[in-house]
Amino acid sequence: MFGYLNLTRQVYARMKARKGGVIVNILGNAGEKLDASYIAGSTANAGLMAFTRALGGASHADGVRVVGINPGPVATDRLKSLFRQRAETKFGDPERYPELFTGMSFGRPASPEEIAWAVAFLASGRSSYTSGCILTIDGGLAARST
Repeated sequence: MFGYLNLTRQVYARMKARKGGVIVNILGNAGEKLDASYIAGSTANAGLMAFTRALGGASHADGVRVVGINPGPVATDRLKSLFRQRAETKFGDPERYPELFTGMSFGRPASPEEIAWAVAFLASGRSSYTSGCILTIDGGLAARST
């Protein structure tokens, strides 16, 4: 959490001086879908969501926009590595990891490009009236009651 705060202090001052800029915080779905087994991550993500909303609600006065994205599972190398380990344990074959995606929304994690396209949109002039909000891209995971 402090990495976000400290970096924002640095870049925000420059953006304020030039009266323009966009900060897109990539947060984490655990701030919306609270998980007691991941309590530190859930707490940090919820705090970063509050930070993004609070700063983004006031930053317009300086010509700066602040928004956030909460991605759910994304097919990064890290996620694939974790699922390979799980597949090794469950099936005895790490290459069977895609079988573990079947319970996810749409039967797969998001692609990194799906998150990047949202970042590009939020940072662009096409989203010039957007600030202080969080876009959740998780295939509906946070909206599920169970």
